Amino acid sequence: MKLVYAGAPAFSVPPLSALLGAGHEVAAVLTQPPRPVGRKAVLTPTPLAAFAEERGIPVLAFARVREHVAELRAAGADCMVTCAYGQILTDEVLAAFPAGVYNIHASLLPRWRGASPVQHAILAGDAETGITVMRTERGLDTGDILLARALQISAQDTAGTLAEKLSALGGACICEALSRLERGKATFTVQDGSRATLCKKIEKADCLVDFSRPAEEVCRLVRAMSPAPLAYAYLRGAPVNFYFAEPCEGAAPSVNGAADAAPGTVLRADKAGIVVAAGRGCVRILELQAAGGKRMRAADFANGRKAAAGDVFTKEPQ
Repeated sequence: MKLVYAGAPAFSVPPLSALLGAGHEVAAVLTQPPRPVGRKAVLTPTPLAAFAEERGIPVLAFARVREHVAELRAAGADCMVTCAYGQILTDEVLAAFPAGVYNIHASLLPRWRGASPVQHAILAGDAETGITVMRTERGLDTGDILLARALQISAQDTAGTLAEKLSALGGACICEALSRLERGKATFTVQDGSRATLCKKIEKADCLVDFSRPAEEVCRLVRAMSPAPLAYAYLRGAPVNFYFAEPCEGAAPSVNGAADAAPGTVLRADKAGIVVAAGRGCVRILELQAAGGKRMRAADFANGRKAAAGDVFTKEPQ
């Protein structure tokens, strides 16, 4: 099948690779324009654009795809596949492809429609998530479902590791979905809108850790925001980012003889990590990053005396 493939982040690369491996002709890759990256603001193409250029696939980097319907039609593609593309598709864009437009979405729709399904599946403590291939329409992830495959969420999964698994699964799913279309075997299931949940784009304020929450909830936040944009709190007046944390087993230990330390209090900082009191239970921080520093093991952070028993993680600089 002749395709236009639309995406932008690294998540969208493995499905395109799978489509190429399955023998589909990709007439063009549609992506976002290059953006400034780093302190020097170097204009950098999206990961998908870089992948396509390495393989000699024409790249269309439109700031507003709705203004370039003629170019899309000129590609002569049967259908378009989208994956984390990031732009709203108008009726004119959808009509440019005779066999339709299909989206690879990183959840089991109708659960977690919207911009951040991977993070919200972890935040909610879901046991599983998955990939849905749906027929794209004007609504937000409301299209009829062509195919869905579930994936278990591990207690060790961060948004980064879960996204890698889902991206690979997305490649397998879109190849199977297009095969059904080509063979005339495609069937569609209408979504049950009454079961829908929505997830917004992650903002910086969503990443601030409140240690008065239960330990399990705090750890889910840390995992959901890792490796970016990262959950954080303040220690000794400076921000500290968290990469990984897990609930402690058993009762929370005491600090300086106090059995009931306030949430956010460092109970222990040693080679086993940094243990912090939560609203219920306690949190063991295993990987973190100080302001202006690099990612490191919490044990090394503690060994450098950047954290000690009695210190307090807060929601504001103090």
